[in-house]
Amino acid sequence: MLLGPVLARKRSGILALRAVKIEIVSKVSALRKLGVVARVARDQAGRSRTLSAILSAIRTTLRSFTHAAHQLWLEVTGTLFLAIAAFGAVAFVREYMKYEAGRTTGGRVAVAVAFTITFAWFGLTSFWKVRRKSPRS
Repeated sequence: MLLGPVLARKRSGILALRAVKIEIVSKVSALRKLGVVARVARDQAGRSRTLSAILSAIRTTLRSFTHAAHQLWLEVTGTLFLAIAAFGAVAFVREYMKYEAGRTTGGRVAVAVAFTITFAWFGLTSFWKVRRKSPRS
């Protein structure tokens, strides 16, 4: 609470406005100091051969694990798409038998064929992507 242009009241006494400003500046200054300390620590850590080696090992391990996880993801999705295509093939055979018996239309057969081809394509391309991304040995 300001009492005048120069004075401010603080809990138990009257302080000059400049004292309040210095208190605020010291808080900001502490945050800046903390930032400077963090930057210096980061720079020193970059110069440490041991810490650099540890960070490099962590990056290499994570890169290897993410590569393996991505390959596994492609293989699992490829397997699921091929399984769905197999169900589509069974549906195609069933619809074709009904079509031959005259109990269904050609549109249903066409939908079953399109479904089967689409999911077979998804499954096969997923496995092709795994093959392309795997290291050649």
